Amino acid sequence: MNTEGLLAQRMIRLKSSAIRELLKHSKMENVISLAGGIPSDALFDFDGLSQATQRAITEQPKNAFQYGLTEGSHTLREQIAGLCAERGIVTRPEDIVVTAGSQQALDLVMRALVNPGDIFVVESPTYLAALQTLELAEAQLLTVRSDRDGMIVDDLAELLKTQTIKGVYLVPTFGNPSGVSLSRARREQLVTLAAEHRFLIIEDDPYGELRFTDERNPTLFELAAALNGHTDNIIYTSTFSKILAPGLRLGWVIMPAWLLHKVASIKQAADLHASSLSQVVAEYYLGLGRLPAQIETIRAAYKHKCEVLASLLEQELGEHVTFEMPKGGMFLWAKFRQPRNTADWLQETLKQGVVFVPGEYFFAAEPDHSTFRLSFATATEAQMQEAVARLKRAL
Repeated sequence: MNTEGLLAQRMIRLKSSAIRELLKHSKMENVISLAGGIPSDALFDFDGLSQATQRAITEQPKNAFQYGLTEGSHTLREQIAGLCAERGIVTRPEDIVVTAGSQQALDLVMRALVNPGDIFVVESPTYLAALQTLELAEAQLLTVRSDRDGMIVDDLAELLKTQTIKGVYLVPTFGNPSGVSLSRARREQLVTLAAEHRFLIIEDDPYGELRFTDERNPTLFELAAALNGHTDNIIYTSTFSKILAPGLRLGWVIMPAWLLHKVASIKQAADLHASSLSQVVAEYYLGLGRLPAQIETIRAAYKHKCEVLASLLEQELGEHVTFEMPKGGMFLWAKFRQPRNTADWLQETLKQGVVFVPGEYFFAAEPDHSTFRLSFATATEAQMQEAVARLKRAL
């Protein structure tokens, strides 16, 4: 059969996730992966999840195994509103849609907002899957540089003198891949610019709870409410994947009413609703009161792992690479001091049995081929020590 012309043009342009492709290598015997942004299953609260699952299927079997509301269980949305209040976000259950992870939230929101050619601004570098989602929605992407304090908002202000944009997408806290956080001053500047120029901010916050210090920057949603008195142009999304278990496939998105009902309609067409069983399990788990301690456990473990990896890199590769020390999250973003194509280097590291993500995949334009992302979440100390030794041999 001649299949020419059968695919939509947007699918022909769409690239597969480089990280998903690299995960194939990580499953091979004797390969150590520093590639995927995968939470450590050694830290999962299996006891709490087991208790919650058992209660879900014995006490609420009809709710757990039946169709549910597109927007999500009202009880779970109430609990999510409570979690958000701890993050400084004042919202109502009615403002929340429960999604199949925050990735689906991004997809639904972009489909509701983006006309082909609409201009969205992203950080350089930025989250790979967000680039895929925006490209699939046929947005026109413009980039703004970032540094140790996050997106350089002064550059965005300059861009706005000549461009009218639909929105800005960013991970402002412990970003993927950079690991850096947008400073308080730049957060205020961005929120102010959004109000002045009437563009949207999509605030993706999967890592905000994974901080290694007591320092907490306010969310953009929180700042918009404080500075502008409204959040009609702020869309906030987060997930249970990094703080509980990604297999539940539960995230959420907070939106103004003018957008929420449109997103709910798209979700109805996509999958009707997020898994009823997962939602009831999450309800019971949150009801057990174990999440705060679970988050503290993850924070302490990731902080230690980050320090171990950073120390090894400094000792073994310090003359070759430089990096910013993260204050939270799951990633360490590094750069060769001298020009080197890390995609080519990856071919050599694979021969040594270690995989990472070349930085070029996180750029919408003008990639820096000397950069690369390492994840410290899943590897043990012994594996990280061996991985860095293999990286060194591959040079």
